[in-house]
Amino acid sequence: MLVSGGRRLLTVLQAQRWPFQQCRDMRLVQFQAPHLMGPHLGLESQAGGGVINLNAFDPTLPKTMIEFLEQGEATLSVARRALAAQLPVLPRSEVTFLAPVTRPDKVVCVGMNYVDHCKEQNVPVPKEPIIFSKFASSIVGPYDEVVLPPESQEVDWEVELAVVIGKKGKHIKATDAMAHVAGFTVAHDVSARDWQMKRNGKQWLLGKTFDTFCPLGPALVTKDGVADPHNLKICCRVNGEVVQSSNTNQMVFKTEELIAWVSQSHLALLPQVRHSLPRGRHPDGDSPRCWCI
Repeated sequence: MLVSGGRRLLTVLQAQRWPFQQCRDMRLVQFQAPHLMGPHLGLESQAGGGVINLNAFDPTLPKTMIEFLEQGEATLSVARRALAAQLPVLPRSEVTFLAPVTRPDKVVCVGMNYVDHCKEQNVPVPKEPIIFSKFASSIVGPYDEVVLPPESQEVDWEVELAVVIGKKGKHIKATDAMAHVAGFTVAHDVSARDWQMKRNGKQWLLGKTFDTFCPLGPALVTKDGVADPHNLKICCRVNGEVVQSSNTNQMVFKTEELIAWVSQSHLALLPQVRHSLPRGRHPDGDSPRCWCI
């Protein structure tokens, strides 16, 4: 939800499987349910399906995604066994999805990373990655309310592909980069364009990092379930109208190059690989729906 005074605007983020993706992917989620105490780890039974409670399958598993990923193959192998087993599935209507990763060390973003978008904006294609960040406090769940701050009159949407880093490193070679990737998820890069472009010395940080300005999820799809992260359809619909449409094959800098570049200075648990798509403010009216694919 986008909430500002009496206005309520609904945004929904969803990733869908495409024909080139393998079927063995695991869709890891963090969720809550009325009958459970605190957050739990789970698996979506399928895209848009119910949830398998991993902590019920193995009570020794961590209950947060960061701890789960830090244990590497030991915990991933348990999740694979759970996916293969015939386990009870919690109906989707009975769970609340949290962001698949919460409280990461950093959220590292890349701007102007689409060739087609650069051409549309009549700007040169960057010769090196344009890096910015969001505060981790801006992360919310995929169906949580996004609060429209009264300080901004130019709140904007952008659908993104997020790359989740599961193995820390530094000075990583591009050829080794995918070994550090846990998987991929959907992100919504909400921006206050007036704060980004006109205030704060035109530095992007404050305009990008208002509370609730980074919905994530619902699922972290493990990398073995994405045959080619650089051939994914990515689009945004508002009130049924496509307002952004591209493909990750338009990326200026590919995932491996970006991980190598960012790791020269640091590498956190959640770099959000940001693909700049056409910009546009939300229209006046009720219930814009933003489907991120």
